[in-house]
Amino acid sequence: MSSGPPPDCPREGSAMVVGNPFGRTRASGGMDLVTALEAEGIVSVVGAGGKKSTMYALAAALDRAVVTATVRIPIFDSHVDRVVVTGDPAGAVEAASAGADADGPWPLGLVPEREREDRYRGYDLDAVEAIDATGVPDAVLVKADGARMRLLKAPGENEPRIPPATSTVVPVASAHVVGKPLTDEHVHRVERVADVLGQDPGESRSQGDRIRPADVGRVLASEAGGRKDVPEAATVVPVVNMVDDEDLAAVGREVAAAVLARDSSIPRVVLARMIAEDPVVDVVQR
Repeated sequence: MSSGPPPDCPREGSAMVVGNPFGRTRASGGMDLVTALEAEGIVSVVGAGGKKSTMYALAAALDRAVVTATVRIPIFDSHVDRVVVTGDPAGAVEAASAGADADGPWPLGLVPEREREDRYRGYDLDAVEAIDATGVPDAVLVKADGARMRLLKAPGENEPRIPPATSTVVPVASAHVVGKPLTDEHVHRVERVADVLGQDPGESRSQGDRIRPADVGRVLASEAGGRKDVPEAATVVPVVNMVDDEDLAAVGREVAAAVLARDSSIPRVVLARMIAEDPVVDVVQR
């Protein structure tokens, strides 16, 4: 297992905040991150190349956000007001809301257990739904799978772990993966990604092949990829992250076009630079 991301990949979850090189008024029509990702209720974030940084950016933008997980999650205390380790997350949210601090402990991190020095465990699905059922948070932001710091992934047999009451599923991929070889240096579960890419008639993609924008779009839009186990009532809004310059923005728009061409139920694709103060680079809509 790799000890970290590829050299040209900013580490997800970094506290570094930088300016958006594209300014604040691009073709997104001024759509902010919360609106673009329909971030209310339970928001389950899956994929690779920016899950945690997407959650932290949303948490910073919302008035009352809970950050949690249904899978293991690295220590994230620096991205929230506080982390509460508890077997009763719904009770913890209600207690926080009733506290003397008018501003509250927001964003609030909730986890059931610290597994070891560098990570927490995640909750069962019903525990996450109980947090949302309190009606206290604006959104419950859920890390619902893992990717081992890679840039693209397809889920394994037992993932993602998405609560059935999820309102929005956000599949993430990195723009940096385009042009990289289809190897485990850059891609989590390479064999499964290759299988997804080979599902189209006449298509055959092998390990080591260069990844194309259409390949990323295929993975994000696939029911064996970014749309696996999405609840029937949930909206899917993919994110192409690490859009660091105009060339990568062009790549992101190609990915977005491929996603929207494959699935008419997806309303938009968000191009983002989640480590930026203003993370939305563009929103590509139908």
